[in-house]
Amino acid sequence: MNIEEYFARISYNDSHKDADLQTLTDVFQHHIRAIPFENLSMHCGETIDLELESTYNKIVRKKRGGWCLESNHLLFWALQELGYDVCILGASSYEPAERAYTAELNHILLKVVIEGNSYIADAGFGGAYQAWQPLMLISGKDQPQIPGIFRFTADNGTWYFEKVKRKHHVSEQSAPSTDTPDLGNIRKIYTFTLEPRQINDFQELNTYLQVAPDNLFRKKSICTLQTLEGVYALVGWTFSEVKYNYMEDMDLLQVTTLTDEELEKTLKEKFNIVLENKLVP
Repeated sequence: MNIEEYFARISYNDSHKDADLQTLTDVFQHHIRAIPFENLSMHCGETIDLELESTYNKIVRKKRGGWCLESNHLLFWALQELGYDVCILGASSYEPAERAYTAELNHILLKVVIEGNSYIADAGFGGAYQAWQPLMLISGKDQPQIPGIFRFTADNGTWYFEKVKRKHHVSEQSAPSTDTPDLGNIRKIYTFTLEPRQINDFQELNTYLQVAPDNLFRKKSICTLQTLEGVYALVGWTFSEVKYNYMEDMDLLQVTTLTDEELEKTLKEKFNIVLENKLVP
């Protein structure tokens, strides 16, 4: 495992001698634009292993992506190598259909402390709720980024993370969007505390998500990647492309249904992924 090999994987060529906010931001942005958020292994008959070396080989050497437990764990290792004060935190994601947060921790994120200030670096949420820059851990402050406005709210030691949503302009050739919008324009994302965690705390979750038939990751093959303008997403056979701020306070959404042949081509051309085993979406 070599930090220069990781940098080559994310196409990062700048100086990294200072463990400062600018370097963190640069590394973070290269990471989210090179490493897809994906669960394709589950739909290719492969097992997802949380050992760091296994994650490194999969993402760095085989040029795959991973879900939060893999992508953020790899970023955690890289930031440690660069000398950052970084720790893993656990979160419970919001389930819009249930209108509630999950009872168990089902997500990991990173807290990075720089010159006494705490930042949240989460490279593993994917899709339209992926922040493009580390966020200052401060309660009640709007933090605008290109994907939208993000906000943390603290309540008695529990932190809540949310995003102000924008409208979608669906292009004419697209299939109609099947997303059911939440009421209002605030999208709750997850809740967490500042209790430091170890990756081993999530071994049971990692196993459960791969075998439990009722969870989203078993039901759907997912692959998303941040781009310079927005985000690509492949869910099952549906490929969507979002371009942020296409018009004021509105994002452009294009949706296409792919054939099996187009699926493989799209994975290679849009996500730079070539699978070793056959994908069953």
